Amino acid sequence: MRLGVCVLPEYPWAEAEPIWRRVDELGVHCAWTYDHITYSGLPSGPWYGAWPTLTAAACATSRVRLGTLVSSANFRHPVPFAQEIMSLDDISGGRLTVGVGAGSYGPDATVLGGEGWSAKERADRFAEFVEVLDAMLTNAAQGRPHTSYAGAYYQARDARLEPGGPQLPRTPLALAAAGPRGLDLTVRHAQTWVCVDTSDRERSRDEQFAYIAGLVAKLERACERGGRDPRSIDRLVLTGFGPDRPLASVAAFEDSRGRYAELGFTDLVVHYPRPADPFAASLGTLEAVAAL
Repeated sequence: MRLGVCVLPEYPWAEAEPIWRRVDELGVHCAWTYDHITYSGLPSGPWYGAWPTLTAAACATSRVRLGTLVSSANFRHPVPFAQEIMSLDDISGGRLTVGVGAGSYGPDATVLGGEGWSAKERADRFAEFVEVLDAMLTNAAQGRPHTSYAGAYYQARDARLEPGGPQLPRTPLALAAAGPRGLDLTVRHAQTWVCVDTSDRERSRDEQFAYIAGLVAKLERACERGGRDPRSIDRLVLTGFGPDRPLASVAAFEDSRGRYAELGFTDLVVHYPRPADPFAASLGTLEAVAAL
């Protein structure tokens, strides 16, 4: 199972650069960051933009893959977003994976005004957002720089994306999904399924893993509906929100890794240790588990 690290974009670059360099040196498979305008988990602290941060990280690192966990349509349009993706994939030398999700009702959903979208509209927008991204990135990578799309929420009129990214058939997408529509979208478009461990701290660890096993079963049923081999989709779990704390100790990590492996996960992502919650942990523990 591959280890990934999520670095919150809360540090000025003078402090963030050595963190990203250290993550690269640890040999983990992928380093991620959040893509929010404001994060409810740290509502009053410093917060930097995900894509400038990843661009700087691409220049400060040489081997680790980079990505967002996750970007959403809350404050983005897929046409200019596709250009940002192509550009960063080029800067990173083909080391980019784009995490995308439907978003949720919260600060990102209301910061630009309005009351936020209904659950149905959010799901509808998620589907269109991913379809436009997939079409533009795939067309550009295959030498077709112009894409048109007419949806209920997003339109692309002869949108030009050139020369395309360095990865084929396009920059990989990692979709966060838990419901039937999102999982069907994952089956159609994603290289990776993103699962976030439960934030319900009333659950025991065993109940948490049972809950995630249920999500895995839903993904496999979606693969059956969509005619896709479930083994062709990587499975990533982002940890640190529920009762399971993989960085509590090396033994805790080994136990978590084993249980997720049994569920077919290919990637386990922990948060870069912070001195206080959320995601408080020891850097020494991260360094130890990265060496396993």
